Amino acid sequence: MTKTARIAAISVLVGIAVLAIKTLAWWVTGSVALLSDALESIVNVATALAALIAVRIADRPPDADHPYGHHKAELFSAVIEGVLIILAALFILREAWAAFAEPRAITAPWTGLAINLVASALNGIWAFVLIRQGRALRSPALAADGRHLLTDIVSSIGVAVGIAAAALTGWLWLDPALAAFVALNILWAGYHVISGSVGGLMDKAVPEDDLSALRDLISEHAEGAIEAHDLRTRHAGRHTFIEFHLIVPGEMSVHDAHQICDRVEAALREAVPDCTVTIHVEPEHKAKHSGIVVL
Repeated sequence: MTKTARIAAISVLVGIAVLAIKTLAWWVTGSVALLSDALESIVNVATALAALIAVRIADRPPDADHPYGHHKAELFSAVIEGVLIILAALFILREAWAAFAEPRAITAPWTGLAINLVASALNGIWAFVLIRQGRALRSPALAADGRHLLTDIVSSIGVAVGIAAAALTGWLWLDPALAAFVALNILWAGYHVISGSVGGLMDKAVPEDDLSALRDLISEHAEGAIEAHDLRTRHAGRHTFIEFHLIVPGEMSVHDAHQICDRVEAALREAVPDCTVTIHVEPEHKAKHSGIVVL
């Protein structure tokens, strides 16, 4: 099992632990806001499972049916997470509306808040780990899971403030109002998770800053060539595909042109560890006199 898969597996266990703690907090208080917080944890467990499955699939090597690998499985996972998040938010809104129509008193609010605080602390620690490792391992599934946990923490803080205010003032409407706030926050998170993943599924290019860095690397390491043009990039999960045309003098031997390609490819691989580089070598009369000038 790879490091990415191990982290995804731990996420499932953390999600189950947080769900159990938050369910206990709801059971003690009867608060619809704490119920909404627990329901969001069910989504956390489901998304962690989806991320684990996707990471295991993405780690498979290329095969005859998938010659470019299985990297996009992580992006599908992130889209599934977004859909589950939105469904949870709609369910919470339904519960909040029912509580508005028939307000219910909160029992043992301070005990429930103390229990919920333990779950929030656990979520906060693990969200930091997921986002940090997701970036380091270039894993969209782990990063998306971490960002979702951050929204869960924000929701939990809002819920805690609202329940404390309801307990001190006796305003029962604050409980469903906070549940509705949680739902809207979850909807916003779901939108960002889905929009970020759709870009990868649509073969969106790397950010302009990264693209500029790639151009500089090609320019610096393609000595002996004339120019490079038609640079194209795309992400597939943690993997990056880079391709471009390299113009060399017409009289240059295949051996010498290949050495230039090897040098450029090595520099790109060092800068972007998980990448596939495709270089199309062309003779001088194919030059476009635009694109990347070789230093």
